[in-house]
Formats: sequence, C-alpha cells, structure tokens
Amino acid sequence: MQNPETKTGLSAHFRSICIFGAGAIGGALAARLAASPALAGSTISAIARGAHLQAIRKNGLHLHEQGKTEPLVARFAATDNAADLEPQDLVIATLKGHQLTSASADIARLLKPGGRVVMIQNGIPWWYFHGDTASGLEGRQIEALDPGGIVWQRISPERVIGGVIYQGAQMIEPGHIRLTSSGLLHLGEPSGALSPALAEIAGLFQASGWTIKTTDRIRDELWLKLLGNAALNPISALTRARIDEIVDGPLETLVRKIMTETKAVSERLGCRVDTTIDQRLEHTRSLGNAKTSMLQDLEQGRPMEITPLTLAVTQLARMAGVPTPANDMLLLLISQLDQSMAQARGSA
Repeated sequence: MQNPETKTGLSAHFRSICIFGAGAIGGALAARLAASPALAGSTISAIARGAHLQAIRKNGLHLHEQGKTEPLVARFAATDNAADLEPQDLVIATLKGHQLTSASADIARLLKPGGRVVMIQNGIPWWYFHGDTASGLEGRQIEALDPGGIVWQRISPERVIGGVIYQGAQMIEPGHIRLTSSGLLHLGEPSGALSPALAEIAGLFQASGWTIKTTDRIRDELWLKLLGNAALNPISALTRARIDEIVDGPLETLVRKIMTETKAVSERLGCRVDTTIDQRLEHTRSLGNAKTSMLQDLEQGRPMEITPLTLAVTQLARMAGVPTPANDMLLLLISQLDQSMAQARGSA
C-alpha cells in the first residue's frame, strides 16, 4: 500500500509540525520549514521563550545564511506554552539533555497518538539502548540521562527518530540566527529500520533545504560526533580556549586520549566509527576559531551539558568494561566547575 501524498509529492502523514526549542538550531529548522514552498499547507509552530519569542512574534524569524545578502524571513506560530497548540503529527525537539525531563510532559502532550518525535541532541540520548541489538544491553535505561525513567515513560522510545546535526549556528540577537556553515542532518530509527516514517520525515527536511542522510546505524553517527564533543566541550569550558587553540596547542595530546577512549567504548558497544583520530582532528581543525556550546553556556551563566557529553561516556564505559582514565578525570574537573558556577548563580 502506498503512502498518501500531497500534490507536492510529500507525505500527508506529517502536516502539523512543532519545533520544541527554537534556539539557534531549532530556530533555523523552524524558519526553513515554515518558508518552504514545498510545505505549503502544513502548519509549522515553535516553542520559544523570552525576548527571542517576542521578536519572532513581532517581526518573524530572520535566518542569515552563508552566501546570501538578505536573510530568509519566516513567520510561524510561536509560544512559550505548549498548551496553546493543538496535538501535532511531528515534534522536533532540539533541547539539551538536561532540559528534557522538565519538558517531556509538554512534548508528550503535543504528540498525536500516532505522532513521532525527532530528537536532535548532542551526546548519548536517553533512548540509546532502545532497539539496540548490537550491545547486548537492549532496553537498558540510563538513570543519569533520564532520572526515574520519566522521559522514557512520558514520550516512549518507540516514537523517537534520532537526529545528529552538523551545523554551525549562532543567535546574534533575538529573532536573528546566523548559520556559519553548511549543514548536514543524519536521521535514523533506534531500531535500525528504514521505515516509511523515516523516509517521509527526511523528505520534509530535504524539501526545506537541508542536506539529509538516513541511516540504519544512527548510533554510529552519535558516537562519531561525540568523539569531538566529549573532548572539546569540557576542555574549552575549563580553559576558556577556542577550538583551534585546543587542537593546535599542547592540549592536543589530551584531546587524542579522550577521543581514543571514547572510540573504544563505542566499539565495545557494537558501533562502527569509521574515522581515525587523525581524521577526526582534521575535521575539528576545519571549525577554526569557534567556541564550543559548553563554553558559550559557561560564559552566559547557563548550566552546562555535562551528562550526555561526559558523564554518559564514563557510565557506558563501565557497562562495556572499558577503562577511561582521561574521561574520568575530565568529568571530575568539569563537574567541579559546574558546581562552582551553580553556587555563584544561587548567590547572585
């Protein structure tokens, strides 16, 4: 039986779409979806907050893309209250790992009974072992990533499509986002199935201007990106160094150790990261004088994304029986910094 299609050739299954977390990445996704002629007739909405939300409501979202003199200006429904929106066919969640527990009830309420949720997140996600037949740990829940299994219960991992995005993006002022590189988005079912839903959702993104790759091994892509994030993010926060300063200076030796340990964990869990450490470092060098997301969070006084990027590596290493002394030490240091920052915020 063929899937129903609209006159644009896109599936009619996912016609109401909400981007949950319209920051730099989420806002770019929302803008392109809302502005795409191929999605005419679809309903695009977003969850945003503060001055950014007010700017979107007043003037639309301005997306400044490489090579273009004028920004793409997209208008769509935006709110900070999920209860304002009707149930959706598709929710695209771009929140950080530590934000998901509090948001999970709203995400669950936004989903229609047959709705799907694309989880675009750095690091190890809460659903990691769902449908995972390679590790021998299928169905295992990771308490640190999902305390009490709340997200697992509310959203249900069967609804998830995993996403790994490579996209330089920066919010330059409320309502304005700049893309600093060409983007690539990997999508995959946790089970590895190349399902009709996966193909349909990939088609929506592709029609709105994104380069998309679907995969039956989404965990491989998670670990490939994590090789860089596990090393660069905490080191940058601890040293206040930018990416080029880290990989082209004396810290390169530490970066290599972190990447080597992280890759060993992924392989013991049945993943294939078909990239050498040298190749991963070369890719990292291409990012130049950029700040990591963890350093940006630190500078803006926000909680840092330690659990999925650093703690999860050490916990999965224990499950896999892989020693990770460099990652363990990095976790101690960045956790102490995070605690000190939290105390400073509390006393301010």
